[in-house]
Amino acid sequence: MNDPQVWTLIGVFAAAVLGGISLMTSQFSRVIRAEISGLEGRMGGLEGRMISMETTLTSKIDALDEKLTLKIETLDERLTGRLDTLDRRVDDLDKEVANLATKFWRNS
Repeated sequence: MNDPQVWTLIGVFAAAVLGGISLMTSQFSRVIRAEISGLEGRMGGLEGRMISMETTLTSKIDALDEKLTLKIETLDERLTGRLDTLDRRVDDLDKEVANLATKFWRNS
């Protein structure tokens, strides 16, 4: 093989390598675009599901909030009633102790 033939083979090999790299790059680019498109489609489906889940979760939280509010109000009413009763009893006990103290110190 002489010098021009070697350079010709090097040129052909370089062209084949560059052509292969170009072909692989374009194919890889197409695959990436297709995968991204598929992901966009899936994300659109997930968006609908998430809106549905958000609606369901919001309704359940609202129902729970109503139940808790009702229970807290009921508990508040019960505690207020019991505290009022306890307050009257303490007032009555205070009056009785005051009467006993008055009788005790007046008789001394």
